[in-house]
Amino acid sequence: MIRRLRSASAAALAVFALSTAVPAAAQVAPSPTGSQAQRTAVGALDFLDGEWRGEAVINMPGGRLVLTQTERVGSLLGGSVKVIEGRGYAADGATGFNALAILSWDERAGRYGFRSYANGYSGDYPFERTEDGFRWETPAGPNAKIQYVATVRDGVWHEVGDYVADGQPPRRFIEMRLTRVGDSTWPAGGAVSPQ
Repeated sequence: MIRRLRSASAAALAVFALSTAVPAAAQVAPSPTGSQAQRTAVGALDFLDGEWRGEAVINMPGGRLVLTQTERVGSLLGGSVKVIEGRGYAADGATGFNALAILSWDERAGRYGFRSYANGYSGDYPFERTEDGFRWETPAGPNAKIQYVATVRDGVWHEVGDYVADGQPPRRFIEMRLTRVGDSTWPAGGAVSPQ
């Protein structure tokens, strides 16, 4: 008898849990293109979309490295995610630098999510949209970071990265100046068809 009561109580509890979960799930149906808030926040950076080319100067301990820098930027998931790929080419055409970043909007936290992959490292880094571009930063050792600031105006993307360590003046690590060279369907273009 006690066993039957426990089974009946467990069944009633399961029915109650399911009956309350279904309406809640129905109210927040997942969308393959993200939420309107995500599309709006990421869409505020649509001025980056397309293909860019120019020069990057990197100040290394052994001297300056100059690369032909390219960037291609586009959206996925209905505009709720932005994908950025940077490639730097040496004078002989060899790839000297390659990076990938994924930008999204975290609606619950009310901030951008920015994940970067470069030089064998990856991480999630603070990212902020500014009036005429963006800024982000990455750690660069104990008590140090690299702060990147980009301005994008009239088809020119100018970005600098400064090495900032406690008790030292900022040192310019990288500067790039790119010109927008055209549109791109990357990465959404050419998706695999269902057949």
